[in-house]
Amino acid sequence: MVFGSNGAAAAGGCCVLCGKDDETIASARVIREGTDKPTIMKPEAVSDAVAEDGLNIPLIDFSAFTLSDEATKRSTAQAIVNGFQKAGFIYLKNHGISKPDVTTTFSESAKFFERPMDQKLAMGWTTPEANRGYSQPGREKTTDLKSAAEIEAKRAEEGADLKESFEIGREGEPKHPNHWPDQFDEDGKVFKERMLEFHDRCRKLHMSVMQAIAVGLGIDEDWFDPYCDGGDNTLRLLHYPAVKSTVFEQNKNTVRAGAHTDYGSITLLFQDMAGGLQVLSPNGNFIDATPIEDTIVVNAADLLARWSNDTIKSTKHRVVEPPTKADMHPARYSIAYFCNPNFESFIDAIPGTYDDVRKKKYEGINR
Repeated sequence: MVFGSNGAAAAGGCCVLCGKDDETIASARVIREGTDKPTIMKPEAVSDAVAEDGLNIPLIDFSAFTLSDEATKRSTAQAIVNGFQKAGFIYLKNHGISKPDVTTTFSESAKFFERPMDQKLAMGWTTPEANRGYSQPGREKTTDLKSAAEIEAKRAEEGADLKESFEIGREGEPKHPNHWPDQFDEDGKVFKERMLEFHDRCRKLHMSVMQAIAVGLGIDEDWFDPYCDGGDNTLRLLHYPAVKSTVFEQNKNTVRAGAHTDYGSITLLFQDMAGGLQVLSPNGNFIDATPIEDTIVVNAADLLARWSNDTIKSTKHRVVEPPTKADMHPARYSIAYFCNPNFESFIDAIPGTYDDVRKKKYEGINR
């Protein structure tokens, strides 16, 4: 979770069994419940993105789910669920959002953060309920801690996160309007148009990934649709400014963004090639989730873990500064799309994730 300077938090069948040979999960044999006939994954559909210290994050060709025959679609969906169950993370390629769209969004993001500080502060983040607008460097400390005292102690130990951000929610919310730079100039109008287009593309991908999760869990493909079709999600632009190496030398605990899990269903993360994302391994070590060109990193979040009766993992991750011998650590940009169930949804254990032996771990809750 992300906490502001006041300590407030911002909202943002059986388990599938997948076998693996010694070389790669690309040829995973997936046994479906009720049959002894395995489905053979196409070799090019799944490979390892990360394989270190017990952490295996698959790289999955999402077109094998969206454009393939039913058998390949099903086995790809199972590989997606398997990745979330074992690592809490997957990489997706051929995900349906074009490279020009991603490049343009990164470019518009960089131009936004170049705006004068007085303009950015005029669009300032206000409340966790709204969760929209600009947060300046030094304002946030990303952590899983809940109490204000613990958060401030962590801030004192590690320092505030070395980043600035801008958050965009669903357009047209009368109580929580988005903040836009279109009040300043024509470039601001272009920015608004591009960001709303990208928000909608990510919304559609969120729906598709949730459909894949449904198929992988052995429930109806459209089971999540009524929970996720409202687009109550947050697009977050992130800029980690260039930092002198001495900042990290003076405090070895300083990070770009502290260790945390995300709140909602899934998060779509678009990285630049600078790197810095690390994921917690089963052995308790943070492992680099190295950027792979033209891919999206997707992680399961806390609410999906609860929804799945903890058959899916929400794994801790953080952003650090990659080692360098230079005097300055270069700027880093990323774009996160935090996906959530629709507001007012009632979240209870997904069918098939509990039975007489594996009991429900949680009571149902309203989103």
